Amino acid sequence: MPPKSDDPLRFVTTSTVAVVAGKGGVGKTTVTAVLARAAVRRGLRVIVVELDGKTTLDNLLPDVEILHLSGTTALAEYLGSHGWGRVSSRLARSGVIDVIASASPGLDDLVLLGRVKQLERSGSYDLVVVDGPAAGHSLSMLRSADGLGAIARSGPIRSQADEVTAMLTDPARCQVVLVTLPETTPVNEAVETAYSLEDDIGIHLGPLVVNAVDDGPELDLAAPGLDRTAPDGSPLRRAAEFRNARRRLQRDERERLGTELALPQIVLPAIAGELDAAAIEALAATLDPPADEEGAT
Repeated sequence: MPPKSDDPLRFVTTSTVAVVAGKGGVGKTTVTAVLARAAVRRGLRVIVVELDGKTTLDNLLPDVEILHLSGTTALAEYLGSHGWGRVSSRLARSGVIDVIASASPGLDDLVLLGRVKQLERSGSYDLVVVDGPAAGHSLSMLRSADGLGAIARSGPIRSQADEVTAMLTDPARCQVVLVTLPETTPVNEAVETAYSLEDDIGIHLGPLVVNAVDDGPELDLAAPGLDRTAPDGSPLRRAAEFRNARRRLQRDERERLGTELALPQIVLPAIAGELDAAAIEALAATLDPPADEEGAT
């Protein structure tokens, strides 16, 4: 079985920045919210950085500090901090900054990471949780510092690239938390992304988060009551067979994931109903139970 930790959240104290990444649709934003909430439950000073322009996290984490960043706003801030303060906002409104970013691939990603680095270095937070883009963009974003550092031989861009690279490759400062579902295609992509992050970028990998797990024993195909067995083809039997097959598939994929990537797994159960702040709190509690519950297990 996959390696597990006695304390699923021990990783939140091993580095200041956790970049949450994964294939689109695996629940990356949900996991970001759960990890942030669990860290807050432990008394850590937490800020969440959201890069996709969505406001979902505001509803899921109503009392947690959230910073919404885009390439345009981060680049405008960067220009403002380098003597262009009077014109940076005008450039942003006119669309010129978007043109600058398009003409310099990776520049907007670099300044976004530079902003994360500022938060990490500020000393104001114990944990900076970054709700990163989907896996493909995450790789290009995390490669941006190396790419621009190789092009810019000197000046502020080279300095920024060097500083961001230093943060990304220091496991005491930054790690990537990959999110997947216990299904074949997401697991394949998680494995591929993990090797790319370690081999191409040299970034440290935290635990894998396996989201929306339907765990439990095989369902008895006997119908409830009077010892009658659900007949073949009946809705009850088909539903039970489907549930059992899905649980077996998920167990197999988690086993395969643990074989291919020797990383601890954090398992989040599938939830029924609306995903809201209460659901996030409940999921966070599964990762950080009270001390008396820990002692009882």
